[in-house]
This record gives sequence, structure tokens and C-alpha cells, in this order.
Amino acid sequence: MSNPNARQNALGVFWLIYGVICLVKAAWVILNAAVLTLMWGALLNRVPNPFFWMGVFHFFLLAAVILTIITGVVSFLAGISLMGRGGSGRTLAIVAGFLGLLTGPLGIALGVYTLILFVPRAAAGNENSSAAS
Repeated sequence: MSNPNARQNALGVFWLIYGVICLVKAAWVILNAAVLTLMWGALLNRVPNPFFWMGVFHFFLLAAVILTIITGVVSFLAGISLMGRGGSGRTLAIVAGFLGLLTGPLGIALGVYTLILFVPRAAAGNENSSAAS
């Protein structure tokens, strides 16, 4: 798989699959929000001000769902763009890579590989030339 086009195509397929996984994850959390709230509420019977902590829980649950949906949509768009060789494929892949770093182990692995592949290595060359002078 040394062909850059084949590598980019495979990466596009992986981002498509990851986008679908993220959207399924967000749907699962939305469908099970009542159970998650009940489970969190069971932990709050011995803390001071449990209503504040329930509000914090709902805020973080909503933030996690929004982040997962945004990551899923950007990942899906990056996958389509990488497979279609669009001009914005590299940019979308970098954005999806950074978002993937925030969303779990599979996103971290895919994000790190994407960032290694698409972030320019010119910074390393400038570092060596400034050290020599």
C-alpha cells in the first residue's frame, strides 16, 4: 500500500466508518439519557447540593453529544473528500484528526495517523537550520 492514492483512499474509508460510529454513539447516548440520568442521580444521594451536580451532569452530557455529532459529521465529510480527491480533503482530514483526538481510543489512533500523514514536516527542517546558526 505504498501508493499515496491508495493510502488516502483507505484513510477516507476509515474516516467514513468512524463518522458512522460517532453518529451511532451519539444516538445511543440520546436514547439512553434517562437511564444515564437515573444512574448518575443514584450517586448523588450523599452529596451536598445534588441539584447543582445534576445540572452539571446534564451540561456535560449535552456537550458530549454535541461534540460526538460534530466529530461524526466532520469525519464523514473528511472521508468523502479524501476518497473523492477533493481540494478540501487535507484540511477536513486535519480537522477530523484533531476532533478524533478528543473522542476516545479509536479516534486517537485515527487522528494521530492522519495528523502524521497530513501535517507538513517543514517545521523539523527549520528547527535544524536554526540550531546550526
